Amino acid sequence: MVETINGTVDVEFHGVTKRYGDILAVDDMDLEVSSGSFVSLLGPSGCGKTTSLRLIAGFEQPNAGDVRIGGASVVGVPPHKRPVNMVFQNYSLFPHFTVAENIGFGLRQLKPRPSKTEITARVGEMLELVRLQGFEKRRTWELSGGQQQRVALARALINRPTVLLLDEPLAALDRKLRQDMQIELQTLQRDVGITFVLVTHDQEEALSMSDTIYLMDEGRIIQMGGARDLYDEPINRYVADFVGKSNFFDGEIAEADTSGAVIRLASGRVLRGRNPRGVESLNRNAAGVIAIRPELIHIEKANGSASLTTDVETTARIKNRIFLGDQTEYLVEAEGFGNILVLASKHAESVSGGFSPGDFVNVGWKESSALALEDTSKGGRPTAVPVPKIG
Repeated sequence: MVETINGTVDVEFHGVTKRYGDILAVDDMDLEVSSGSFVSLLGPSGCGKTTSLRLIAGFEQPNAGDVRIGGASVVGVPPHKRPVNMVFQNYSLFPHFTVAENIGFGLRQLKPRPSKTEITARVGEMLELVRLQGFEKRRTWELSGGQQQRVALARALINRPTVLLLDEPLAALDRKLRQDMQIELQTLQRDVGITFVLVTHDQEEALSMSDTIYLMDEGRIIQMGGARDLYDEPINRYVADFVGKSNFFDGEIAEADTSGAVIRLASGRVLRGRNPRGVESLNRNAAGVIAIRPELIHIEKANGSASLTTDVETTARIKNRIFLGDQTEYLVEAEGFGNILVLASKHAESVSGGFSPGDFVNVGWKESSALALEDTSKGGRPTAVPVPKIG
């Protein structure tokens, strides 16, 4: 296998391009997935994430570039000869088989085929791993959605693949069950130690389960990193908008360096934000945006003058209020800013007493909480980033 600083690489893309006629699905992509990691390919429909997964699985072949698994090129190698298995969105279980027969299916296709005793023992290990002991004689249509998903996982894992590929495996589950299965998938991945590559359009799934997330758009990786990296340090508007909720204040970049930028809004208001790109500054006079997460905005009852201990303060009027249980979401309107989304914690609500539509409030934030970003909404493609080795 290919050695990295902290371990080995199970999956590599080197300049991989995939076209379907005139459609460019994957665009000169470089990718490295460390052994034993849980990685997500995240992005909207049509971004290239599923095509990337199919290139790893062998269901598609690249038009250019190299795909490697365990250090060896697999270009031209058919799916059944690759050390990977895949869990599909619809699970693709055999309804006329029992749970045990479904799980043991892959072993029965091996040449030479393992003995009946070994197959029974391995199936028993998988049943215990996915907590389905006692269900081996049931038909899959007698199981719940979560149980069916565990059968599909056990069937994919029984051949001990180098990499397990997950194609939106939780999409068919209801919200509560999906959250439970997110925890189970994390636990299962730690228990078996196999590399998991998940494809999803659901940011919550990617943020909650992954060691590393590759956020994609138009066949390219726009940003990669841990969940906190993408949420707290998005490199442009596209990332900040796709991962979580943000307020965006558009304008022109008046000043910029590697530490941050000053952006002048159309209203004439000047806002400052820090630069998450670090070594690279934004282009002066270009379109830029200040982004601020709604939970980082302070809100209090207006008392005639702004009294928040923040760098940016303004008076606003409550337009809408949505109770979310642990938080309350407010949409407020402020002159010179437009609409601003604010998330108030339950504790903050208990102190302030909460607000109603029509109330006037003071809102504000620290400049250190605001980000100055490239405004990818003004046309053109978001800047792709080099992909470092992941240890």
